[in-house]
Amino acid sequence: MTDHEGHCYEFVADCRLRAATDLFAHTWDPVVLAALRAGPRRRRELRAAIGGMSDKVLTDTLHRLLSSGLVDRHAHAEAPPRVEYSLTRLGQSLVEGPMVALGRWAVEHSDELLEAQDNATIG
Repeated sequence: MTDHEGHCYEFVADCRLRAATDLFAHTWDPVVLAALRAGPRRRRELRAAIGGMSDKVLTDTLHRLLSSGLVDRHAHAEAPPRVEYSLTRLGQSLVEGPMVALGRWAVEHSDELLEAQDNATIG
C-alpha cells in the first residue's frame, strides 16, 4: 500500500490499513465475531459458545464491536426482555473475507509458526 494509491495519510500511523488491523488488536474481538458467524446469539449463548470469557470482557468486546459497526444489537419487545447480537454487513464481510483467509493461513502454516516461536524462546 502506498501514498500514491491514496490509502495512507501524511503519517503511516494514520494509514487505513492500521485502522483495519486494529480490529485484531483485542484478543477477544475476532473470537466473538467468529461466534456470531452462525447467526444471532444472546449474551449467554455467546459466553457458552466461546468459553473462558468473563462477563466484563464480553461486555467490553461487544461495546467495541458495536462502535466499530461490526455487530448489531437487537432488543426484542417481550417479557422478559431479550437481546440478540448479530453481525452487520460490514462484520459479515470481515468474517467471511479476511478472517476466513487468516484461518486458512493459520491451518496451513501453524506448525511452522509454532516451531519458529519455540526456537525463538530456546535461543
